Amino acid sequence: MKKSGIINPCLCEAIASLGHTDSLTICDAGLPIPAGVKRIDVTVSRGVPTFAQVLSAIALELEVERAVMAEEAVSENPEVVELVRSTYPGVTVEFVPHERFKKLVEQSKAVVRTAEFKPFSNVLLYSGVAGLFERSAG
Repeated sequence: MKKSGIINPCLCEAIASLGHTDSLTICDAGLPIPAGVKRIDVTVSRGVPTFAQVLSAIALELEVERAVMAEEAVSENPEVVELVRSTYPGVTVEFVPHERFKKLVEQSKAVVRTAEFKPFSNVLLYSGVAGLFERSAG
């Protein structure tokens, strides 16, 4: 049995299978998930787990080189924008219209659906390369 970190087997598999520049979407309870994209539904009840809880758990296990959010989040849910920025300091967060965001979700390797009900609590995380600058001398 896995001792720590993410224990959801579907989420573990999705993270481990991401290659450089592949995307993983974390979404609120209302985002439509396109047919054909792997759905990892971690909802238990309204608000359990929150977007913040899921983002925090994934941040410990996924190297992220950039993130994309809906531009509507800036005015409609600035707290989630700040949460993403503070979770991934130094990572560029891009903003696109919500309709464009939904199109980008179609390219995600998986969508993690949380039980968040605050609007625009959605982010596309693009996988980076862990240890890219930690090359050994020799």
